[in-house]
Amino acid sequence: MNQDATTTPSALIVEDEAILLMLVAETLRDAGYQVYEAGNGMAAVHILETHPEIDIMISDIRMPGMNGYEVTRAALTLRPGLKVVLMTGYTEEAIPQNIANAGIRVLRKPFDIEQIPQLAKSVLNRHAD
Repeated sequence: MNQDATTTPSALIVEDEAILLMLVAETLRDAGYQVYEAGNGMAAVHILETHPEIDIMISDIRMPGMNGYEVTRAALTLRPGLKVVLMTGYTEEAIPQNIANAGIRVLRKPFDIEQIPQLAKSVLNRHAD
């Protein structure tokens, strides 16, 4: 994690549904996070290239253009230590085993928006440097 006790955690939200993007972003802002928003995978990669302070990426899996798996691969190539949460409505069986094995957290839709800050905190604290 790129933060110490006095640093604000930073999150990148990647979601093509504008309402969900706004809800997740606002929920994290209200919890004290610095939030960056991307409506597609290419925008997410650009933000990651220009903002090395990002601690966690929360991305939808099903998106036009780059899907969440492709965004995750690009993100981890740029930033190997980046924490990742993938949001999906897919069943457990549809999620590739290598995603779970890589320590990437999967959040099943629908979810309670209020659980997002606690989930982010939990993921950031897991294996913190």
